[in-house]
Amino acid sequence: MAKCEICGKGVTFGIKVSHSHRRSNRAWKPNIRTVKAMVNGTPKTLHVCSRCLRSNKVVRSV
Repeated sequence: MAKCEICGKGVTFGIKVSHSHRRSNRAWKPNIRTVKAMVNGTPKTLHVCSRCLRSNKVVRSV
């Protein structure tokens, strides 16, 4: 569910490195919001990242 339905942005994996340089896996998750948007003239619930909301790629329904 941590995936934007507009741009496809999802979880990115990497390695967390401590001060003593011990390494462990970690994940960066996108800022996903559940919004009601207009899709083909009908309101629908979408999971959208905040970047798409700010850049007006989504038409919010009232």
